[in-house]
Amino acid sequence: MATRVSSQAAKDSLPPGSLVHVGDGGDGPTRITVLEYDAQGVRILEEPDPGQMAKLREEPQVVWFRVEGVHQVEVVARLGEIFGLHPLVQEDIVNTHQRPKLEEYDNYLYMVLKDLSFDAETQEVVSRQVSIILGRGWVLSFTEGGRDPFTAVAGRINGGRGRIRHLGADYLAYALLDSVVDHYFGVLEGLAESTQDLEDELDTAADQKVLHTLHRLKRQGLRLRKAVWPLREVAGWLERGEHEFIDHNVRPYLRDVYDHTVQVIDATESLRDSLASLMDLYLSVVSNRMNQIMKVLTIIATLFIPLTFVAGLYGMNFKYMPELDWKWGYFAVLGLMGAVTVGMLYYFWRKGWMHSGD
Repeated sequence: MATRVSSQAAKDSLPPGSLVHVGDGGDGPTRITVLEYDAQGVRILEEPDPGQMAKLREEPQVVWFRVEGVHQVEVVARLGEIFGLHPLVQEDIVNTHQRPKLEEYDNYLYMVLKDLSFDAETQEVVSRQVSIILGRGWVLSFTEGGRDPFTAVAGRINGGRGRIRHLGADYLAYALLDSVVDHYFGVLEGLAESTQDLEDELDTAADQKVLHTLHRLKRQGLRLRKAVWPLREVAGWLERGEHEFIDHNVRPYLRDVYDHTVQVIDATESLRDSLASLMDLYLSVVSNRMNQIMKVLTIIATLFIPLTFVAGLYGMNFKYMPELDWKWGYFAVLGLMGAVTVGMLYYFWRKGWMHSGD
């Protein structure tokens, strides 16, 4: 019986090809939906049995097998038998800590992607693994559950919008890949807005809360970068490689996905530069604030130096100090201290040392 673990290290002792779900636990059973379509219409099957799926993959129409949830590894193993998936591919499907990649086998192409979304409330990037397998006339997709990244693609198929119903399984695989990449722009927009809000906040405050927010945004930017950089290799390989599963008519669309991936990478690098600049700005604000504090403390300390000298001089209590017997000596010394203080403050002001802009 297969097991479930939360980290890769927990399954290191198992042999290659062991089906162990690595990742967050899923809720509910794994759901399988089949969309069989061509230019004339669409047929949808909910929870087909293994015999139906084996028969459907041989149909002349394009068939999309949507699997939502990979925590039930016995379902993945059963699909692996039906579609002839390599044991290592099955292992990668249930291990949700994979790096985005593309692998070519004799009868199919296997892609691992990261579907990302931005939680505006927590200002965090949520990552879910997506596996796409392209065969001859069929596509098999696996998602972790939760948000379905392919709802829009299914809507286009059901509504007959665009050219998706007129092209083959390779175009469907492109549409799924393009849907994942499009979500990255929403993540970038969310991170950019949070970064702008943080920059505005830095103008008025530079406390520990701002620093924590800055570190959190840098971590989310790194998560986005780790997802999109390997995807550039995947999109480039699909667009330039000679794959028997991809028609030459689909290659321009794959080139467009590659261009979008490059745009996301450029925007991600710009975001990293912006966050690095904000960190420099934060350190500059903190340093300037410290300088202001030190300036005030230095002025106060400087003012007390002559006052301490005068107080120390007349606190020696020698018997023959002339001023000790003078009736107005005490008030004269206080006046002297006041005059020295006012004079020094005037001198500091004339020099510009007391201006807040210095």
